[in-house]
Amino acid sequence: MARRGWLGMGILCMMLAACASPAPVAPTPVEPTRPKSRPDLPPVGPPSAMSLALVDYYKGIQSNLLSRGLLRTDGGGADTPFDDRILTETFLRIAMYDEYARGPEGFVAAETPTPLRRWTQPVRVGLLFGPSVTPQAQAIERARIGSYLGRLARVTGHPIGLVDGHANFNIFIVNEDERRAMGSAIAQAAPSLTPTEVAAVQGLPKETYCLVYAGLKPDSTYSGALALIRQEHPTLLRMACLHEEIAQGLGLQNDHPKARPSVFNDDEEFALLTRMDEMMLRILYDPRLRPGMTEAEARPIVQTIAAELLAPAAS
Repeated sequence: MARRGWLGMGILCMMLAACASPAPVAPTPVEPTRPKSRPDLPPVGPPSAMSLALVDYYKGIQSNLLSRGLLRTDGGGADTPFDDRILTETFLRIAMYDEYARGPEGFVAAETPTPLRRWTQPVRVGLLFGPSVTPQAQAIERARIGSYLGRLARVTGHPIGLVDGHANFNIFIVNEDERRAMGSAIAQAAPSLTPTEVAAVQGLPKETYCLVYAGLKPDSTYSGALALIRQEHPTLLRMACLHEEIAQGLGLQNDHPKARPSVFNDDEEFALLTRMDEMMLRILYDPRLRPGMTEAEARPIVQTIAAELLAPAAS
């Protein structure tokens, strides 16, 4: 993906007012944990000219997208209708295909079919801020992200929340200088990345707005994840990155041009998680599905769930 990125590998070694089915049971909160050693971000000096230039660059990107009616925050409406067939096909394309494949030189864009993947352990999200993020800005981001994680937990019925230690989903919010200096922190947070892949994360081109990497166990369940968000982004672009990358790190791993209304589409029409995206997360974590299913195995179950989600409300 050019503007936002998904990196995934197997380890060898908004509310749904039209939904007729019961709302998901509120998940058990993520258990409090004791702080432990977290990836250390190296100290850096004042923002470089490159980082300052990126602030203006991304401000221009956001302004341009907004001027074209993109980065919508309405979750979709009358102009973006979809039915259970569209929901089924969109889910199968987003949840059961990878956007990237792993090659000898790292990850390359290549849509590849995959088994169904999701978390079975609680998702414990840790926030790691670079020194360039002020304490006030950190507090704002922590509140925003915590609220979004609560929404994801309600939608999926799966434990998802912020923790101060023992995180298995680390989110780095750093500027250009900090990211280029944090090779050891990246390697610590995602130990199955090769040195070449770590270097690629450090040297991201400006056209890549953000990324997420998730490690898999042999049973197609996630073992951990790392997301990287640029501190230089203006507010809405940063929120767009957070909404998409965290949701991708839960198992909606692909992007497709026909996904609408959805953030899983490179056209940037929607900035924030949409009604369809919430439904896809509900499908993904429905107990009738299981990690490791093939598309052929999952399809009839997905069709049933999609029909339930979009069935007219009982009068």
